[in-house]
Amino acid sequence: MMHPEYILTISCPDQRGIVHNVSGFLANHGCNIIDSAQFGDAQSALFFMRVHFAAEDASFGDAVLRTDFAALGTQFKMDWQLHDARHKPRVMLMVSKIGHCLNDLLFRYKSGLLPVEIKAIVSNHTDFYQLAASYNIPFHHLPLATGSGADAKRVQEQKVLDIVDSNDIELVVLARYMQILSPELCNALKGKAINIHHSFLPSFKGAKPYYQAHERGVKLIGATAHFVTGDLDEGPIIEQDVERVDHAMEPETLTAIGRDVECVVLARAVKCFVEHRILLNGHKTVVFK
Repeated sequence: MMHPEYILTISCPDQRGIVHNVSGFLANHGCNIIDSAQFGDAQSALFFMRVHFAAEDASFGDAVLRTDFAALGTQFKMDWQLHDARHKPRVMLMVSKIGHCLNDLLFRYKSGLLPVEIKAIVSNHTDFYQLAASYNIPFHHLPLATGSGADAKRVQEQKVLDIVDSNDIELVVLARYMQILSPELCNALKGKAINIHHSFLPSFKGAKPYYQAHERGVKLIGATAHFVTGDLDEGPIIEQDVERVDHAMEPETLTAIGRDVECVVLARAVKCFVEHRILLNGHKTVVFK
């Protein structure tokens, strides 16, 4: 018989006895720890913990675990969450006209490499409706013309939120969605929206960033996945990676390498999110690998 499995995430003021009390609670409630990770941050004076465990005593169900743990949470002033480890979070993907990240996430989802349920794909263009259909995923075309006013943007974003609400979406992934989200939408999706962007040293913004990088002769290209906030591309960082390039490479080669890095970084960030490995630490993140 398969026992229910849970993931417990905790952040609280750092103090003695947290691990002892949490592990003791689980033992006393017939639970077996499968893996555990913790981190104490000297700067913020906060303690972070992620525990994956199996509930082997059937007399302690989900409701009992939550109710009983609440007292411990209050004692240590914990911000805590208990997740069903086998639950596949409901995800919505957003994309514009560049589809490498979308295609990669769909392949990982279909192959069982990404434990999610993709409930919707939203785009301001129609380029990928056939791709969505091939995976039997509803495609929502929500156009937003160049130069659209604030009212048009507000209406379009309300439709985005309607899709989020009607599908009980737990994570929104901006898989190269090339529209700046309004502060209102960023706030509505706070903590459950991830974006990917190219990160260079130095940074290149605007059209054809890899061509700009080639002109400057960069030696490293990379990508950053982060939570979406009202500060464009400045949300808490979840995952990053880089690839070394050289003078002999054409702009097209840099673009191809950069897109590969973007795919890998975004997929890692999504996987960390759905496995509840990310805890916010102010404007930073603690990511338990």
